[in-house]
Amino acid sequence: MKQWYQELFSNYARTYDKEPFTQGTAGEVNFIEQELQHDTSKTILDIGCGTGRHAIELARRGYTVTGIDLSESQLQHARKKARGSGVKIDFLKMDARDFSFNEPFDAAIMICEGAFSLMETDEMNYKILQNAEQSLKKEGTFIFTCLNALFPLFHSVKEFLNKAGSEASTSDLSFDLLTFRETSIITITDDSGNEKKLTANERYYTPSEIRWLLQSLNFRKTDIYGCHLGKFSRNHPLTTEDFEMLVIAGK
Repeated sequence: MKQWYQELFSNYARTYDKEPFTQGTAGEVNFIEQELQHDTSKTILDIGCGTGRHAIELARRGYTVTGIDLSESQLQHARKKARGSGVKIDFLKMDARDFSFNEPFDAAIMICEGAFSLMETDEMNYKILQNAEQSLKKEGTFIFTCLNALFPLFHSVKEFLNKAGSEASTSDLSFDLLTFRETSIITITDDSGNEKKLTANERYYTPSEIRWLLQSLNFRKTDIYGCHLGKFSRNHPLTTEDFEMLVIAGK
């Protein structure tokens, strides 16, 4: 039986690229480049790369990028876009919970809940972080975003999502304070025009949880900021107004 995120991304690539939360790619890549000191010799792994928007933009700027994702539909669209952009990227079908590479990378990115937060258990989410750490060189950098558990303590997630202008609509949403898990019904129209109703289950994390998880995986330094669409920056302190966190971890 497919999980909700597998069903969501089975035929959603073109629609996904129209989503408002995918429109900040250039600014987000500017920040990634800054964190890598604009050193185009560095190799980058994009975990949960989806349609390849960050991977392609990084490759256009001269970086060697490998993208992995669980959805073959998303990857096919990514490969088509890469060819159209004239860049060469290895887009590989891999499960973020179970992957390894012979050669480690200088950096890994995992943007816009690329696999992490979507998994059905905390153990699966931890395995994703563990695989990311193991894919990095000794001095590697890991940049990712995740859902901020401070936000739903002060705001209605349902109102936030439905006001965001997404192609999907959200209903029957509940948030469990004991597990920091949100369950909801999301209604989408896929690339073939078919309507789907999916029962979503996502994990929000507190800053202290993220710090502890990364520390347990031997990341020596973790910085956490508020995540602003298309404007990633170390100048945005994390607050209860931020739906997502921006995390920069160094080994």
